[in-house]
This record gives sequence, structure tokens and C-alpha cells, in this order.
Amino acid sequence: MAKTGGGMNFYGSLPDNYKVTVNGNHPLIKRILSSSDEEGSKLAKQAFDLALLSRGLLSGADLTSFVKRSVEMI
Repeated sequence: MAKTGGGMNFYGSLPDNYKVTVNGNHPLIKRILSSSDEEGSKLAKQAFDLALLSRGLLSGADLTSFVKRSVEMI
């Protein structure tokens, strides 16, 4: 079906996998790596959700959670 659909998955659904490129020299990545496990996890989740948001892939409960975390971080 993907062959006849122009490379799209069945009914044009989004793929389950995404490639993420991380700049290891970016100050945020350095901060994540030097943070405690809990803080590093929160920062990494926030950065990942921000990347999803920038591509229009964050919605529903995930978007609500992102906004809530963003407000708490301010």
C-alpha cells in the first residue's frame, strides 16, 4: 500500500519513528548531561517536546503537559 500511496503509510498516517539530531556542543545539551538525573530528564523531555512542537507534532494531552511544564519552569 505504501508503494501505491506515494510512500505514505496506510491512510496517510504518520510514521512511528522519528530521527532526532542533537548538537552535543549546544549549551542546553551540556547542561542536561551535567544535571542530576531528575533535572536532566525534565530538561531532555522539554527539549524533545519543543522539537515536536516546532514540527507540528505535539497535540492533545502531550501539548497540555508541555505548556504546564513550561509555565512551571518560568
